[in-house]
Amino acid sequence: MDTQDTAELLLPRSRTANERLHALIPGGAHTYAKGDDQYPENLAPVISHGRGAHVWDIDGNRYIEYGSGLRSVSLGHAHPRVTEAARRELDRGSNFVRPSVVEVEAAERFLATVPTAEMVKFAKNGSDATTAAVRLARAATGRARVALCSDHPFFSVDDWFIGTTPMSAGIPAATNELTVAFPYGDLAATEELLTRYQDEVACLILEPATHTEPPPGYLAGLRELADRHGCVLIFDEMITGFRWSEAGAQGLYGVVPDLSTFGKALGNGFAVSALAGRRELMERGGLRHSGDRVFLLSTTHGAETHSLAAAMAVQSTYAEEGVTARLHALGERLAAGVRDAAAGMGVGDHIVVRGRASNLVFATLDENGQPSQPYRTLFLRRLLAGGVLAPSFVVSSALSDADIDHTVDVVAQACAVYRKALDAADPTPWLVGRPVKPVFRRLA
Repeated sequence: MDTQDTAELLLPRSRTANERLHALIPGGAHTYAKGDDQYPENLAPVISHGRGAHVWDIDGNRYIEYGSGLRSVSLGHAHPRVTEAARRELDRGSNFVRPSVVEVEAAERFLATVPTAEMVKFAKNGSDATTAAVRLARAATGRARVALCSDHPFFSVDDWFIGTTPMSAGIPAATNELTVAFPYGDLAATEELLTRYQDEVACLILEPATHTEPPPGYLAGLRELADRHGCVLIFDEMITGFRWSEAGAQGLYGVVPDLSTFGKALGNGFAVSALAGRRELMERGGLRHSGDRVFLLSTTHGAETHSLAAAMAVQSTYAEEGVTARLHALGERLAAGVRDAAAGMGVGDHIVVRGRASNLVFATLDENGQPSQPYRTLFLRRLLAGGVLAPSFVVSSALSDADIDHTVDVVAQACAVYRKALDAADPTPWLVGRPVKPVFRRLA
């Protein structure tokens, strides 16, 4: 840290700013996952700026940052190639009454990167893209039900998904009844669901992979089930896009969905997402078909030129610099270091690193091996004190070996405290306040 030792972290300006945030913004943040309830009490830094793999808070503390921008900033903050591409377009105007030539250039670049898709339409956030995919599926099939993967945490802010979470207030029961769920990796259970709701399910929507690799034949099996039952297969590639391969999980595993959605890493922090897929489906939102028109991603700011230019720069950087391979190499180095540090302190069964190397998360388990918010709080508190801001261990390509070495040293220090708490069978003395809270919960 720049302004204090590792024993304690004081954030007076951030505490004041958090109060101002809560007074003016519901939840104190524009994304629930960024809320101060996700961090130890009074230890939620408010960010001043970032560069590369580092961020600074308004109290002057510097952190190595993981999970940057909820996995969106995979090249590091203020990446010069990306910011320069966006800056060039800002000087030329960002939004017009007719399409800009940048729109067709961005579409050509995206479809060259994701050759399994035939058409693409851009938007600003992932929720709009996934909801557009669901709408297309319903229009194409004439069916109302949506089947989503119950093991994946988030698909959209829209009613068809949020109604399935504990935060379902304000969503009619009739809407909730139209969404059903299937477990990841279980083809038999999915087939049973499709049979139970025979000719009612418009689509299967899932992340093609998350913290575990798809079982052999699983994605191909879903493809066959969707074809046999006449429903649309949708891959949500918000996270897997670019982090698994430049063409997403579909490019890595060789299974082609009907529709797919991309975002996060696509813009390296700039607001851009994409819905892509088969021409027959996508054109239902266009003008060159004879059926009923689908209102598809008609957004004022969906094609802002600077965001599309940023996305093109991201794709070029990935392809030319081998970014996906670097993300995996960095993640493997970090995972090995954290696992060794945890094992060395006797907590290897309690601090567990999971996921693909480019998309690592960690679990904090109590003395009975159960997930624990109090132990997560203890762990986050020690990481913050050591200058590591890590709601996950998702890497960016801007990390250096020295950054990872420092992170592992801080993890080792945190693990020593963790061991003391386990021996006492009570982490409370080390929390210094309330535990961090899950994002999805019914009551505040």
